[in-house]
Amino acid sequence: QVQLVETGGGFVQSGGSLKLSCAASKQLFRDYTIAWYRQIPGNERAWVGHVTNDGKTTYADAVKGRFTISRDISKNMVYLQMDRLKPEDTAVYRCYSVQFWSEGFQVTVSA
Repeated sequence: QVQLVETGGGFVQSGGSLKLSCAASKQLFRDYTIAWYRQIPGNERAWVGHVTNDGKTTYADAVKGRFTISRDISKNMVYLQMDRLKPEDTAVYRCYSVQFWSEGFQVTVSA
């Protein structure tokens, strides 16, 4: 059973915006925190931020003020809105909850 399905990603110029979506199973969305992570090849996976099951959000310093995590309760969806993107934001982004990971999508930001 697929628990997390991610869509989005792509290529954008520095300063641009992209939005990632993560469709969660009903139980994950209702009961658990859902987080976003990113990974550059050769680097460790880095936490980007998360939203708790009651809607509280927390962000890594590197993205605070530029990235926004939101939820659509009616659709069991979690979103990562990424604004003012920088080349150093280039990575594979994945959503995560409990023990489940989404497939992951490449985000590439050109200088």
